[in-house]
Amino acid sequence: MTSPSITASGAKARASSSLGFPLILLICVVSSAVLYFGLSQLDSSYAFLAAYTVLQFVALATAWNILGGYAGYVNFGVAAFFATGVYTSVIIYKTVQWPLLVTIPVAAAAAGLLGLGMGYLTLRLRGVFFSIATLALAVVLNTIVVNWSFVGGSRGVYVMRPQEIILFSSYERYLFVVMLVLAIGSVLIARTIENSWLGRGLAALKDDEMAAECAGVPSLRMKLIATTISGALLGAAGAPFPFFVTYVDPPTAFSLSIAVNAIAMPLIGGTATWLGPVIGALLLGTFQQIATVTISSALNLLIVGVVLVIFITVAPNGIIGFVKDLREKRR
Repeated sequence: MTSPSITASGAKARASSSLGFPLILLICVVSSAVLYFGLSQLDSSYAFLAAYTVLQFVALATAWNILGGYAGYVNFGVAAFFATGVYTSVIIYKTVQWPLLVTIPVAAAAAGLLGLGMGYLTLRLRGVFFSIATLALAVVLNTIVVNWSFVGGSRGVYVMRPQEIILFSSYERYLFVVMLVLAIGSVLIARTIENSWLGRGLAALKDDEMAAECAGVPSLRMKLIATTISGALLGAAGAPFPFFVTYVDPPTAFSLSIAVNAIAMPLIGGTATWLGPVIGALLLGTFQQIATVTISSALNLLIVGVVLVIFITVAPNGIIGFVKDLREKRR
């Protein structure tokens, strides 16, 4: 029998969640409009491409956090899911040539199925064994792509952007808006999960999986749902990438930078909440873009490593956890 206090607290949490969602959506819409018109004033294609990169990291960090942050299963195979979205887009481009807005759901479905399959095979493993298995998945997929001539193999493939886009003066602006929608959608999905029965179940698994299973939490089913959703969002973020770079090869699609950033950004921002990956991606992604323009893009991974070491030492729970600790000390 459910305790009345637990029922009341759950109802209160759901009520606060329903009230907070429209406000967050409104903030996202207003911020997006301000950002778009602000970038438009710069009249620079690079400004939109740089903003696209930062938003891509927001989507990737948020997607990774659904499994790695909420459930505590560290996924080192981020590049595998991202590349699945990338090469699904390449295959569609070389065959049926569907519009990007149709390609993205297909890429998300392909990466989601990969996440489901990976989860079914590996989620019985725990800790470092699961992480190694996901890393092996990325290596296997990389090897397959390198030897698959239809998608360019090791030589890579060129992707031509469409010449005309309705409502947009340039394709860079179109890509920016697409990634902006994907980033906002990923954040809203993550927040919905966090405040749902799935989020509470994943949190229980992260705290003590054995105790959660003894209490009746369907651990395998919840983890499979998390891997599927996480994989789908990672694949969706990868679908526009061929049109962003216009040339795709395995080192680009399976980039170490993408994998490292997608894991480091939630850790820096805080993995216990949906807001942590957003903060980490915005701060670190913006810093990397500034460093690319002023110094060199070769320093991006060095920046990530240095910042990550500092935060692990000073704020092991990320920026969100650090702020919470300060508030508790003041009380």
